[in-house]
Amino acid sequence: MSEFSPQPWPVAAALPAEALAIGTVQAISGAQARLVLDDAALAACAGSDDPAIAMAGQVGSAIRIAGPDGAWLLASLRDLQQVDGAITAIADLMGEGTDGATGGTFRRGVTRYPLPGSTVHPVATAQLERIYDPAGRAAITVGTVHPTATVGAGLFIDALLGKHFALLGSTGTGKSTAAALILHRICDAAPHGHVVMIDPHGEYGAAFQERGMVLDVGNLQLPYWLMNFAEHCEVFLTTTGSDRQEDADILARCLLAARGKNRLAAEIGRITVDSPIPYLLSDLLRLLNEEMGQLDKASSSAPFLRIRAKIEELKGDPRYQFMFSGMLVADTMAELVARLFRMDGDGRPITIIDVSGVPSDITATVVAVLSRMVFDHAIWSRGEALRPILLVCEEAHRYVPSERQAHGSSVGQVLSRIAKEGRKYGIALGLITQRPSDLAEGVLSQCGTIIAMRLNNERDQAFVRSAMPEGARGFLDAIPALRNREAIICGEGVAVPMRVSFADLEEHRRPASADPLFSALWQQPAEGGEAIARTVRRWRAQGR
Repeated sequence: MSEFSPQPWPVAAALPAEALAIGTVQAISGAQARLVLDDAALAACAGSDDPAIAMAGQVGSAIRIAGPDGAWLLASLRDLQQVDGAITAIADLMGEGTDGATGGTFRRGVTRYPLPGSTVHPVATAQLERIYDPAGRAAITVGTVHPTATVGAGLFIDALLGKHFALLGSTGTGKSTAAALILHRICDAAPHGHVVMIDPHGEYGAAFQERGMVLDVGNLQLPYWLMNFAEHCEVFLTTTGSDRQEDADILARCLLAARGKNRLAAEIGRITVDSPIPYLLSDLLRLLNEEMGQLDKASSSAPFLRIRAKIEELKGDPRYQFMFSGMLVADTMAELVARLFRMDGDGRPITIIDVSGVPSDITATVVAVLSRMVFDHAIWSRGEALRPILLVCEEAHRYVPSERQAHGSSVGQVLSRIAKEGRKYGIALGLITQRPSDLAEGVLSQCGTIIAMRLNNERDQAFVRSAMPEGARGFLDAIPALRNREAIICGEGVAVPMRVSFADLEEHRRPASADPLFSALWQQPAEGGEAIARTVRRWRAQGR
């Protein structure tokens, strides 16, 4: 029979014996097929001991559509209706495979389409195992494929990280635990990796004490001179409009002169205002005073006084000592890079940077400095042995907001650049957020793998739907109905889109993100006394 014959393909002999026909193809298009299902066959499947076959005909279930020469197409059911006594459904086409004595093959995408009249069959658990089997590719298993309890859900490490990923989900769906699970699996598979995680709430330190280093305001020691000029302006300048431009011009001249006083400047030769050369804040203040003293009477000293007052405020405030301490002027850049990026990790591949104790007015700047260091290190280490770095950003919508909320912050610009260009330099970006609609659309579109947990907000659901590949649209309808610790995963990091139940994570590997149990905690009297006194001391000292 010709490949282009209008007759249905004969395929009964090529299909496994357990895959009885449950319907036929009524119409076919580039990405979808319209099916007519058999009530009696579906009822027979419902009594099967195989959970995958028992799910046949339900929304989200996997089916096989018979193809030519023993080939078949994998599809996912959605939009079931009863029309004139018959059950019809839409199926999203996901991939094609063949059966064989050695287990057959499967690949994403469709090259040879079935014709109307082709038979439809359920997919057994054993067949799902072959489809989702990551054999031959470096992968991590993060749970099981719905509706089975045995088929492992594999994520391909190179595709997951090489093309970025996003983990999305409403508060309380298990998003933080899922993030910890994925990172633990990556660390287990790559004990000499390099992972940097920005933790805005101090949740993940407890989960990774054995696998890496936790840095907070007590031990971060991030020197102020690592900031580039734009970041200096964010921290040191308080004005807007034309006044800000005047202040920025003054700061640029004085900052360049202060950096130039370091002997490194003479060794390097030509430096810029962005060069990460150590300088003394006292030198910067002295240069501001000298320029102010050279003013003629027609000029105002207000810009100099504003900048000087802000610098002195930062120097004297104990909350900023992790960044503006006078002890941080030494050239410790090489040691800091090695520590932050776990270049000498010794089996502890992850750095958790807890920014919950950082004053809110400079949190974005601190994240910008850390993110830019990842990017700059990747750029300037070209020519050395490539060491890819994974940067994970929790509460990503705070740092890469959508255009309607963006204010031109440097952290948004650097993370956007990493999303667009990072993979060329060996930087992987992982974004975690509960409000994807507040995230910059251009950044989310750069994420090759999307892990979507339950989203309760319709605007968030619509935003994720627009970012999902065409073949996964049917899965998106299930996002509001997902249980806790379930997700829809699609994109480059998986064989085909799938609904996943995440595996359990040991207690000591979980983040400190559990919701308080009001009913239990309010059964006991408050400690009061010393507990309040300790809280007040930390409150006043603005530290832990």
